[in-house]
Formats: sequence, structure tokens, C-alpha cells
Amino acid sequence: MAPWSMADSTHLKAQAQTLPQCPGVYLFWGGEGDKLPLYIGKSIHIRQRVLDHLRAPAEAAMLRQTQRIEARPTAGEIGALLLESTLIKHHQPLYNKRLRYSRQLCSWRLSQGQLQLVQAEAMGFTPCAELFGLYRSAHAAKEAMATLADTHMLCLTVLGVEKPMGSTTIGSKPCFRHMVKRCAGACCGKESLQAHAQRTAQALEDWRLHAWPYAGPVALVERWDALQQWHVLDNWCYLGSASGHAEATALLYPMPTYDVDSYKILVRPLMLGQLEVVPL
Repeated sequence: MAPWSMADSTHLKAQAQTLPQCPGVYLFWGGEGDKLPLYIGKSIHIRQRVLDHLRAPAEAAMLRQTQRIEARPTAGEIGALLLESTLIKHHQPLYNKRLRYSRQLCSWRLSQGQLQLVQAEAMGFTPCAELFGLYRSAHAAKEAMATLADTHMLCLTVLGVEKPMGSTTIGSKPCFRHMVKRCAGACCGKESLQAHAQRTAQALEDWRLHAWPYAGPVALVERWDALQQWHVLDNWCYLGSASGHAEATALLYPMPTYDVDSYKILVRPLMLGQLEVVPL
């Protein structure tokens, strides 16, 4: 098959030139009746980003199947990120490999020096929850914790993540990870449990999930030229976007499940406190 070139995409380039040069989401459609979602992306400059796709040889397979390009403008980058995440989870495009929907998010809870894997939705993002990290599966959570333990020489046996070898109790014999020099020895008395607990808390701090910083639901307001959007949020959940206060309040229920992508999109800009936020 011949390499893809811009000459092969005259019809797509013509479509791209009509797209708006503003923030938003773009969708590549193919299949019978242009109803097969191939790829969904976001940009602060939709037209330029789509033209960049058309110049990318690595995307030849997708472009050969593309028949129609659609744009959905937003009033800012956060709106584009939230809409992209929502559409990818809904349409499951053929060429999107990330932002897939996860039914059960899990997190690590630290209590009295031990870790417990819990469903984040069941715990909630409350100040007393002591949740660390947000994962799409228990396997991903355990892999991340093993990496953290290796980096900081923590004992997964003391933390309750791994069982002691054989019938030994904690403190009597070194764990396997200590024998291969990946644990500082809290399992066998070479490090005090208090010191280990302090180091664990310090190591986990960067993973701490922030409590929802508002008393209830809010709208994050973005504007771009004449377009205004109110992104309705509650406890880190994205409920949808509206054009004003009345429409925003109508989106308050039902509450969706927690979503790792929405949390990651929202946590930094909201915690910095530099955005226009309206209580609902």
C-alpha cells in the first residue's frame, strides 16, 4: 500500500479549512453513513490541530478510513478536556487508546500505618478519607504501590499489602523484598514501625486525593468570544455544560460515578483558585 500523503486527503483538507480556530473537540468519522467514530481529540485551536493530523504519516490508517470531520467548539481548554473525556467514554473510538470508562475506581486508604485498597466511590473525597492515588483497577493500584515501595524502601508486608512469608509474624523475619534490598527492614526490626509509618506518610503525600473544596455543587464558567459555558461540577464529578445559571441547575442530578479523568482535569485549576466559579 502506498504511503499516505496530503494529496490523498484533498476532501479532508477542504473540510478542515472550514473548521473553527477556537478551543473544542474534533471527531473523525468513517464507516457506513459516516457513523463509525474513529478518533476524538481536543485542542485550543481546532482547525490547526486537525490539519496537523492530516500531515502525520503515522495516522495514515485512520485517515484512509475518515470520511467526515466534525468540530464541537467550547469556551475554553477545560471545557474541551471535559467534553473530550465524555465523548471518548461514550463513543469508544477505534483509534483512542486512553480515557476508557472505568466502572470501579479504587484508591489506597492509610489507617494506623497500614494500607487498604478501597473503592473510591464508596469512600468519597472527604477530608477524613485519607485516600491516596486513583486507579482504574486493583492491579494498576498494586503495581503503582510496588514501584513506590521500591523507590522509598518501604515494607509491603508491614503495610498489609503483602502477606508475611510462611507462618511468620511481622517483626520476626525479613520479608522477601528485604532480602533483595528493596525494603529497609521494618519487617524484621531493622527500622522502627514508627519511623516506617512516618516515611510511608511522606512518600504517599504526592498521591493524596484532594477533598472537594466547596460546600456543594458549583459551575466553572469559561468564555470565548460570544460563547459562554457553565461546566457543572460536584465532588469532582462533571455533570455537563450549560449556557447559564438556569440551565446549569437543571444538570445537578443524577450524580454520576467518580471518574479518574475528570478529577485529573479539574484538581489543579480548581485548587489554584484562579477560575470563575459560581455556587449552585
